[in-house]
Amino acid sequence: MNPVDAERLRRYRVQLFTATWLSYAGFYVARKVYPILKHPIKEQFGLDDVHLAYPWTVYLVTYMLGQFLAAWLGRHMESRRVLAYGMAIAAACNVVLGLLVDSHVAGVYLWMCVTMGIHGLAQATGWPHNVGLFANWTRRSERGTLFGIWGSCYQLGSIVAKALAAFLFGWLGMAWSFFGSSIVLFAITALFLAWARERPESVGLSLEDHEEADAPAQGTAGFEAARDGPLPRAFVRSIVAMGLIYFGFKFIRYALDSWSTLILGEHFGMSTTTAAYLSTAFDWVGFLGVIAGGMWSDRIPGSRRTPVVFWMTIGCFVFTTLMWFVGLSSPLYFVVLLGLIGFTAMGPDSLLSGACAMDVGNRRQAAIAAGVINGLGSIGAIVQEPSIGWLMQTFGLDSVFLLMVGIVFLTMVATGLLVRFEHGRV
Repeated sequence: MNPVDAERLRRYRVQLFTATWLSYAGFYVARKVYPILKHPIKEQFGLDDVHLAYPWTVYLVTYMLGQFLAAWLGRHMESRRVLAYGMAIAAACNVVLGLLVDSHVAGVYLWMCVTMGIHGLAQATGWPHNVGLFANWTRRSERGTLFGIWGSCYQLGSIVAKALAAFLFGWLGMAWSFFGSSIVLFAITALFLAWARERPESVGLSLEDHEEADAPAQGTAGFEAARDGPLPRAFVRSIVAMGLIYFGFKFIRYALDSWSTLILGEHFGMSTTTAAYLSTAFDWVGFLGVIAGGMWSDRIPGSRRTPVVFWMTIGCFVFTTLMWFVGLSSPLYFVVLLGLIGFTAMGPDSLLSGACAMDVGNRRQAAIAAGVINGLGSIGAIVQEPSIGWLMQTFGLDSVFLLMVGIVFLTMVATGLLVRFEHGRV
């Protein structure tokens, strides 16, 4: 590649990484408002824990179904276009939610559930199609490290979301927590459309990668050819296996992300604002786990990801068990262990849904792989919401963390089997 094209490629890659990073961070800014406001919503509408869980459960169900829809769209539409629609609809949904929580008309709860369902479908476009764009502009040998850095979007996006929602709630009230997130996401959508390009070929460039399973097709004709035809059986088996393992990570991640603010508020007697700020320990330390896991996997010969997933899952099991034993005895223990679980859960979470999804096939199958893996994993996110609401109400918090210990143990066993199946002994 001549120096001029190399410089152009570098510039477009920086723009693409920035635009997609902001895109998924923006999705998180919009999606995290409801979990942060669970306590005040519970009080305002007089809900118990089970009914409080229903709107978010509806969101999670449509989010899971939307992952498979997003995978199908990956064979028929360019990812840039799908993402633009998804971001705009997600931002609009939060405007509606803001209006609903501020209204006193009959049926508010029902309309909140309906809006959350539409929101879930829109949010489902975010991960598979941002991963698809990322795969188009990266080589296999660099993906672990680059995606580890890029993957900070959903930790830092979650931190910003929680801080912004808490700040606006304390300053202007619940409705503006939703409105503020929409303003941020609308602005990011405009920047994304200006900076993101589908693939290097879209701007007359190419990115060679001799480690890809199949060389990427060129131009629009290549896109048309790539979207047709059956998927290889080995590819399907691999993404289904990773998706089933991902169930455990999404169960734990969504459980702690969805309920930790409420637990800090109710169990330790903190205000909603303070509890929201402290709950970001999960994201701050998890952000470091994503980077560490990605860099570690790139340094294993052949850029192997699953051994890293296995060893970090062992750590997650240890810290989840400690949370069950001592986490509820003091807010300090709870917050520290929340961060350590974040570190050891977020690393494998990012690798399975990101670098592994990109590596398992060729670049043009990345959005499909990410959609299926994330879709199967999202069943764990769905199951955790009503089950934890019911356990908290029926048996108390100890039963919740005992369930988490069991889920992480099964995930650890399944990950160990995957390592042995794919790579032999660790």
